[in-house]
Amino acid sequence: MKQELALVLGANGGIGGEVARQMLQAGWRVRALSRRPQARQDGIEWLQGDALVALDVARAAQGCAVIVHAVNPPGYRNWAQQVVPMLRNTIAAAQQTGALVVLPGTVYNYGPDAFPVVGEDAPQRPLTRKGALRVEMESALEAYAARGGRALIVRAGDFFGPQAGNSWFAQGLVKPGRAPASIANPGRAGVGHSWAYLPDLAATMVALIHRRATLEPFARYHFEGYWDEDGEGLARAVQRVAARHGIQARIKHFPWWVEPLLAPFHTTMRELLEMRYLWREPLRLDNARLVGILSAEPRTALDDAVEHTLMGLSCLPSLDLALA
Repeated sequence: MKQELALVLGANGGIGGEVARQMLQAGWRVRALSRRPQARQDGIEWLQGDALVALDVARAAQGCAVIVHAVNPPGYRNWAQQVVPMLRNTIAAAQQTGALVVLPGTVYNYGPDAFPVVGEDAPQRPLTRKGALRVEMESALEAYAARGGRALIVRAGDFFGPQAGNSWFAQGLVKPGRAPASIANPGRAGVGHSWAYLPDLAATMVALIHRRATLEPFARYHFEGYWDEDGEGLARAVQRVAARHGIQARIKHFPWWVEPLLAPFHTTMRELLEMRYLWREPLRLDNARLVGILSAEPRTALDDAVEHTLMGLSCLPSLDLALA
């Protein structure tokens, strides 16, 4: 039986890289696009190209049954200028090949009017620029499906994982490369928050891709992930795992007060500040539709997921020495 081919845009990033690895494990051939490809022994076919160049994407998509669109501008920069054009290139390439377009979705699309429990069909009235761009991206996919294409969106909360790239976990709770002596929790006590462990999210996406023939042309699913009911559960898990490795970590409040001071000079700080409303009110993703398809959502035990994440961020030096 001939292996099916998938193109993963953003395979250098957190969710794109995890989906690419899991598709390889599931028996797919995987192709990736990079402006600076290097010889790698990872099983992926790396091509030189840019997701902002339509011809590069079209060339990379030839023969592909699936295009995973997991590419974002680095460092939160140039979103307004780049995210929609990149998706348009993906849609144009998919239209030529008949490929399914898969988009990892975010909660940025929703404003507080949709809280606290959000289903796939909830109104999307975002409060932020990034949220408005995300709504525009999903509208483009819905229009593509109406023209005869196929699209799949899997929405999740804040990412964490061994190779999650830019994430609240790595940029807020802990610092990569350091033992977590302190844990800066951005949440408000008593306010729940949605977290997504990337290996579980990628497994969910791959499972849905395998069922693509049975899905609606424009299919949307919510991944519940880990629901941090009181807003402090993930921080406590980091504390437990650190203690297991002989590190005493204290939980403190994230210094939100400094964000407005740094935002005019620091792009990441400005973007984090814009998303603060997601830490002030609970937003839980309703995964009933997903469970109806998969029977159960992939779920790694929280402490195991946190330990793997801290290992990937080199935050457990005692364990790193033990494994050397």
